[in-house]
Amino acid sequence: MTLLDDLGDVRGKRVLVRSDLNVPLDGDRITDDGRVRASVPTIRTLADAGARVVVVAHLGRPKGAPEARYSLRPVADRLSELLGTGVAFAEDTVGESAEATVARLGDGDVALLENVRFNPGETSKDDAERGAFADRLAGLADLFVSDGFGVVHRKQASVYDVAQRLPHAMGGLVATEIDVLRRLTEDPERPYVVVLGGSKVSDKLGVIDNLLGKADRLLIGGGMVFTFLKAQGHEVGTSLLEEDQLGTCRGYLRRAQESGVEIVLPTDIVVAPEFKADAPATVVAADEMPADQMGLDIGPESGKAFAQALADARTVFWNGPMGVFEFDAFAGGTRAVAEALTHVDGLSVVGGGDSAAAVRTLGFDEAAFGHISTGGGASLEYLEGKDLPGIDVLS
Repeated sequence: MTLLDDLGDVRGKRVLVRSDLNVPLDGDRITDDGRVRASVPTIRTLADAGARVVVVAHLGRPKGAPEARYSLRPVADRLSELLGTGVAFAEDTVGESAEATVARLGDGDVALLENVRFNPGETSKDDAERGAFADRLAGLADLFVSDGFGVVHRKQASVYDVAQRLPHAMGGLVATEIDVLRRLTEDPERPYVVVLGGSKVSDKLGVIDNLLGKADRLLIGGGMVFTFLKAQGHEVGTSLLEEDQLGTCRGYLRRAQESGVEIVLPTDIVVAPEFKADAPATVVAADEMPADQMGLDIGPESGKAFAQALADARTVFWNGPMGVFEFDAFAGGTRAVAEALTHVDGLSVVGGGDSAAAVRTLGFDEAAFGHISTGGGASLEYLEGKDLPGIDVLS
């Protein structure tokens, strides 16, 4: 695949960079700028080389039309701060403002176009409609760089179709992500431990299915654990539960036993009567959950057990928090796992937006982890063994 260095001299050339700037907002305030910071190195490299950088990205899930709450203007301001230079902002993606903004760029300048998903052609399932929009995007540039790993699993205009219309390369962020994920799937150093959390088993079916044949240990927490506990015949109270996945979980437990993979489930749970930050928290045994309580975190003994199961790991992939880490009373399990990962003697990978957000929210130094991924869904699909359209098109 072509990398940035393979593009040659980019001075004076308009380079369209597909970044992932899909950050959480509270009004106009960015609450976690991790993805913006991760996008800076590629943008800066191109700008320093004299390219006229045109960044395209999405925010949220608008329905193919402008919505003020999904504007990228706050992101343009933050990107400008991080780059230490002005970032021009276009009020549209392929209209008069975009054309004028790009035309005014000088060598080394950077512009950000408005939310690409304000245009129905971006996510259209119709190849012709998507292609027509890609034609207009491609018309703004001479070269294309794919640097938004969080969207490479989408066959969308700014990810897939533009790459078919312009000379293209893989940005540094995407290249690093692919390298790390290959290390997780192709002859990983052992012991190889996978930690899965988050709310639903159904979100992780493909990953569990694929990694049961590759990992040595699988640690399961978060809301998804209650479907596993129920599958073992335990009471789970009012906890999140996927009744239709009970048989699947029983099958995973059988397969793990037959293949020698150790599945570690929590032995204690932090429960509360309701989903509230100030709800009274109680620690109970995992097989003795009260019928009128809901589980909101793995318990302290489970946190210690998970840390012990990670102690000798040489490769770790973590996707999904262990509990409702946004509430202090239910952040202990996620904190214990994050802390354990900082001591891994080998490759530790934090995958998924929620896990990465937890690391930052709980105050951990990002440098203490081997790699913090920016691509939750894309990372999972890669680990499931699926093809990623936005990567395949670059080949």
